[in-house]
Amino acid sequence: MHEVRSTHAATGWALKHMPLTTRAVDELAPVLTGRRLAVCLHIEPKTAALVTLLAAAGVEVTLTGSPGTTHDDVADALRRLGVAVHSRRDDTEDDHRRNIGDVLASERDITLDNGADLTIALAEAGIPPGYLGGTEETTTGGIRLRERRTPVAHPVVVINDSRLKLLVENEFGVGQSVVQGFMNATNLMVPGMRAVVLGYGPCGRGVAGTLSRMGARVAVYDPDPMRALEAILHGHRVGEATELLRDAQVVFTATGHPKVLGAREMAVLPDGAVLAGVGHFPWEIDAEALTAATTEVVEYGDRSRRTGYRLRDGRELVLLDGGRMLNLTAANGNSIQAMDLGLTLQVRSLAAVCTGSLSAGVQPVPAAVEQRIATDLVRQLSS
Repeated sequence: MHEVRSTHAATGWALKHMPLTTRAVDELAPVLTGRRLAVCLHIEPKTAALVTLLAAAGVEVTLTGSPGTTHDDVADALRRLGVAVHSRRDDTEDDHRRNIGDVLASERDITLDNGADLTIALAEAGIPPGYLGGTEETTTGGIRLRERRTPVAHPVVVINDSRLKLLVENEFGVGQSVVQGFMNATNLMVPGMRAVVLGYGPCGRGVAGTLSRMGARVAVYDPDPMRALEAILHGHRVGEATELLRDAQVVFTATGHPKVLGAREMAVLPDGAVLAGVGHFPWEIDAEALTAATTEVVEYGDRSRRTGYRLRDGRELVLLDGGRMLNLTAANGNSIQAMDLGLTLQVRSLAAVCTGSLSAGVQPVPAAVEQRIATDLVRQLSS
């Protein structure tokens, strides 16, 4: 493998611990070199490591991030490397839409997306000649693309459909990083804490498991009886959401669906309950319902990290970072090793798109790609 270095310390540290991604870019450089890649991905050191590797391999990368999660120092370091970066941490949703347009202003061969904003904007603007397809990082983005009236006319590989990613990155990576973000944002003690996790998919399972191992008293709500049974067998208390929320000190929303914590659920929460978002978009906690019930807003710290909403009945609910992904707004995202796996899935899936071996439409990671990476990871962890 060719060694690639970064002058940005945190990116260099990430590169040092990302052998799978480094190997994949090195091996697939003949397929990727000369491609023009549009990226929408959280801009932090692991993303920067991927972009640095791709740029060194001769890929022309244009990049934007998501509101509230961009590390400005990382973005500036990539600009010094010659990468076109359209994102700042303080970007609003309107800024984000403009950034998407800027990324797509010049024709791109392939895309790497996170939440489907880039892919949908490209489709609405008209697919340019020579566009081959791309990848989508999230389940949320995959759902958005699959629900479109007009089918996707090019291959789009949904990375989060990968069983390998769901296990390593979503369960173990998200679980660790969300709890780390919660501790960073609140400076509160986890052992003994009464926590409710809404949703017991891989991310919710990871958050609940991490909290439990640290000594929190964890309750889980999921309407799927199979997932609820799994939560019971993992030792968690299970019940209806309104029942569990009555004595919750902290609530983590990990469903990916809008307004799962709405007016009905907020009405039963105790005074001082803290609300934390895990999903990709900050829509799981119903901001409109919360605002409608509020008489006063109090900021406990800078940049809306801890916002207290004092309600008409005298209770206060505290929202962390506007309900955005707490592991990125208040921590450094998933662990480097977990992201090494996920970004390797991205690289190898993009290469499959470039070879023209995939059919049109939204689809999971090719089985051969998953098997190759799983084999490499087992060998790496066993050595």
